[in-house]
Amino acid sequence: MKIKDYELIDRRRELILISKFLNLIKIFVILLLIYLTLPVIFRLFPWTKPWSDSLISFVLNPLKNIFSALIDFVPKLITIAVIVGVFHYVKKAIKFLAYEVETERLKVSGFYPDWAKPTFNIVKILLNAFMIVMIWPYIPGSDLAIFKGVSVFLGILISFGSSSAISNGVAGMVITYMRPFRIGDVVKIGDTTGAVLEKSLLVTRVRTIKNEIITIPNSAILNGNTVNYTSMSVNEGLIIHSTLTLGYDIPWTKIHELLINAALATEGVIKDRAPFVLQTSLDDWYVSYQLNAYISNPGIMAVIYSEMHKNIHEAFDKAGVEIMSPHYQAIRDGNASTVQVKN
Repeated sequence: MKIKDYELIDRRRELILISKFLNLIKIFVILLLIYLTLPVIFRLFPWTKPWSDSLISFVLNPLKNIFSALIDFVPKLITIAVIVGVFHYVKKAIKFLAYEVETERLKVSGFYPDWAKPTFNIVKILLNAFMIVMIWPYIPGSDLAIFKGVSVFLGILISFGSSSAISNGVAGMVITYMRPFRIGDVVKIGDTTGAVLEKSLLVTRVRTIKNEIITIPNSAILNGNTVNYTSMSVNEGLIIHSTLTLGYDIPWTKIHELLINAALATEGVIKDRAPFVLQTSLDDWYVSYQLNAYISNPGIMAVIYSEMHKNIHEAFDKAGVEIMSPHYQAIRDGNASTVQVKN
C-alpha cells in the first residue's frame, strides 16, 4: 500500500492486518450466530418466549430507527449539498478574480496586486464561516443541549488558548494592507536586518547576511518600527552614510575631496549621482563629517560599507591625514592655533 512515494503498509504489516481483520470477522460471526440462535431456543419454551421477543427487538428497533433517521435526513442532506456546491463555485470565482488581479491582467484602481492573495484568503475564511452557519441547523443533533455545550466549551478553549495567535493574525492582515515591505525586500525590524524570506499570517521570516533565518511575530512588527532599504533604492537610490571626526587643523575642503573620491572608488556606489559630505556638528575638539553615497543594491550593503571604509582608510593614508579625534587643553601653552590663516 503506497501513497505516491510513501509506503504506508509493507507486506509484513499487510499480512498482520489481514489476520487481525479475519479474527474480528470470526468473532463477529460467532457472536451473531449465538445471538440468532438464542431467540430460536427461547421460543421452544412458553415461559422464555418473551425473552426471545426482547432479543429480536434489541436488534430490529435500532436498525429501524437508523433507517428512519437516514430517510428523514435525505432532504437535509440535499440542502447541505446545494449550499456546499454554491459556496464552492463562489470561492472558485473569487479565486479566479484574485489570480487575475495578482498577475495584473485585471487592474483595480487603489487595489495593489500583492493584496489579491491575502484578500482571497480572508474572503474564503468568511465564506466558510458563513457556510457553516447556514449548514448548522441541518446537521443531525445540532439542537441537542450536549451538542451546544460542547460547542461553547470548544469556543471558550480556543479563545483563551489562541489569544497571541489571534493578535498575530490580525497584525498580519494589517501589515499586508499597510505594505511596509514585500518578499525579497531588505529591511530592518528592531535589531534584525536582512531580506524578507516569507510573509505569512502569523509570522515574518527574515534571512540575515549571515544566512540566519529569524522568525518575527507579526504583532512585534506592528508595534515597532520597520526600515525598508529596498523600496526607494531602485528608482532614487538608497543613501548609505558613514561619519568621521577630524580636527579643526585639517582643511575641510581637503576632507570633502578625500571622502568623495573614496566613495566614487567603491564598487556598488552609483557613479551618476555624486556623493556628498555633511558637516553634522562642530564639537569642542573636532568636526563630524558624514559621507553620503547612493547605492542601488541594498542586499550587498554590508559589503559596500566595508569597501568604502577601506577606501577611506587608504585615501587618508596616501594624503598623510591621520584619522584621529584630537583633544586640546583649555589653557594655551605656546601650541599653535588650529584656526586656518588665509594668505
